[in-house]
Amino acid sequence: MAGELGHPEIVEEALDILIIGGGMGACGAAYEIGPWLEAAKARGVDLKVKLVDKAAMDRSGAVAQGLSAINTYLGENDPADYARMVSNDLMGITRDDLTYDLGRHVDDSVHLFEEWGLPIWKQPGDEGKPLIKGGKPVRSGKWQIMINGESYKWIVAEAAKKGLGTERIREHVFIVKLVNDKHDKNRIAGAVGFSVREHKVYVYTCKACLLVAGGCVNIFRPRSVGEGIGRAWYPVWNAGSTYAMAAEAGAELTMMENRFVPVRFKDGYGPVGAWFLLFKAKATNAYGEVYMETNRKLLDDFPPYGQAKVPAACLRNHLMMQEIREGRGPIYMDTVTALGRLSETMTPREIKHLEAEAWEDFLDMCVAQAGVWAGENIEPQKKNSELMPTEPYLLGSHSGCCGIWVSGPEDLGAPTDEEHPDHDKIPDHLPSGWSWGYRGMTTVTGLFTAADGVGASGHKFSSGSHAEGRIAAKAMVKFCMDHKDHRPELDTPVAQLVEEIYKPVRNYLAHKDDTTAIDVNPHYITPKMLQLRLQKIMDEYVAGVSTMYQTNAKMMQVAETKLEMLKEDAEKMRAKDLHELLRAWENHHRILAAEAHMKHIQFREETRYPGYYYRMDFNFIDEENWKCFVNSIYDKETGIWTCFKRAHVDLVDKSKLFK
Repeated sequence: MAGELGHPEIVEEALDILIIGGGMGACGAAYEIGPWLEAAKARGVDLKVKLVDKAAMDRSGAVAQGLSAINTYLGENDPADYARMVSNDLMGITRDDLTYDLGRHVDDSVHLFEEWGLPIWKQPGDEGKPLIKGGKPVRSGKWQIMINGESYKWIVAEAAKKGLGTERIREHVFIVKLVNDKHDKNRIAGAVGFSVREHKVYVYTCKACLLVAGGCVNIFRPRSVGEGIGRAWYPVWNAGSTYAMAAEAGAELTMMENRFVPVRFKDGYGPVGAWFLLFKAKATNAYGEVYMETNRKLLDDFPPYGQAKVPAACLRNHLMMQEIREGRGPIYMDTVTALGRLSETMTPREIKHLEAEAWEDFLDMCVAQAGVWAGENIEPQKKNSELMPTEPYLLGSHSGCCGIWVSGPEDLGAPTDEEHPDHDKIPDHLPSGWSWGYRGMTTVTGLFTAADGVGASGHKFSSGSHAEGRIAAKAMVKFCMDHKDHRPELDTPVAQLVEEIYKPVRNYLAHKDDTTAIDVNPHYITPKMLQLRLQKIMDEYVAGVSTMYQTNAKMMQVAETKLEMLKEDAEKMRAKDLHELLRAWENHHRILAAEAHMKHIQFREETRYPGYYYRMDFNFIDEENWKCFVNSIYDKETGIWTCFKRAHVDLVDKSKLFK
């Protein structure tokens, strides 16, 4: 039986491998790990594994609502070209070893998705022919393929649960803290969390841990407020737990200054990719001018990336923001012209089908946008829709590259066949500090990550996140086999861990009777109010929407002071129930992720991502001094962040990117 609010039941479990999360990365690991466990068992090592998810795997993670496209499928493309594309879109600073490695593995996950039942659009004549047997997909871009994906996550989660076994899965348990080893502070020994349904605290020991708890949403004040405050582009339950828990464990973070500011349909955050790539729609200012053409000269302000054949997403944002700043807004997606041109060569039946696809793009992945269109009487063939850049998000799997510094592949440079014409440009070894034996392992021994957790390598999306989870699963089993005699021991007593987790509950129980209004109390603050304060600080001082994504050293000094006070007040958060306890710990993670983001922007004295943020005191790209990785380590005992540079090395020739 579970305990009560002030007296939770304590459940302890000894594992070999702990998977934290339930999104695409976790599902990839859960599916892949089974055969490797059997191989270990055949060699006399019976590894105990558990996957622990804050939510439920069927609808957990960034793919929860579904998708209308898989954004990373190489097919006929070369992994070296993929590495080039990722580097270009992230302004030249990525780990080519990680992106190349993913590029050569990702298609296998997509083939599995189709085998499991995911409907993938095919070219006329190839309907019903699987990708793996040469079926040609309908591409909405060089790397994207169209799907009917409302049930995408259900399909992938089902395979994961079958592969791992439901007895090895624990849902509705929020892991909030990693615990280091008593005898080695740079080694993982376990993790602790609590049930969001029952009064139970779970304490796990493990040799290896895969931390795949998603990116970070809602550290900045969202554009949608009031009744729409819950709307965001990325999943609202992604609270920066991956970055915060890794940092507290001592892992080296990388590129935390990077953020993603997606341009989406206004208010509903609906996807625009299919409209740009599949329907060939263009974005215009209020006067019908295509700003990507009229503002093209602005790209010359950011050499060499402004001269790329395909401008980076942040530079496309930059051109849009110029229109808004100079008073030529609102910005529109010209759906009327796009659908009109397509219908010129179509029959009425084909036109009807096209319009249905335009709506299904939302129904597959963002139902709220369909609601906005219906509520505002917008028919895309008759009326254009507003576009707007959103509030910033921190992530490593989409069009962003913040995250954790991980060990790369050891065999880079192995391809020598004609399928990889750039093999002569890929060295046979990695730069110093890029690989230390286990793919996907962080700088903390035994702590692995994938998907949003892997820094300096964006554009993985759903399929790449799944593939990275599979890669990490194999590496974790190898790690455990190599350390089969190790016995992890927590560096903190269980009773102390329980008290740390339940501190917000203790704050509430000790002071709830001090006032007659439960939410107004001199001794505690509600999690909701604390989160609103965090969002205000980040929005106004760390380049949020209210400043048009602009900041400077002086503004960040103010943010630094305010975040320090916020951390002090966070110790007084209350939790009157399990839901508030969940929100309190999400706040703890968000504050650390936000602080890391601010510290990195503060350290990097240039504007590396114009259109995502502007350091107005260094509003230029400085290739000579800042074409490098900015990494950091957090000391949880002192609360001090140490930022430093790591040298950047191009492993794939980038000259093809430019005109």
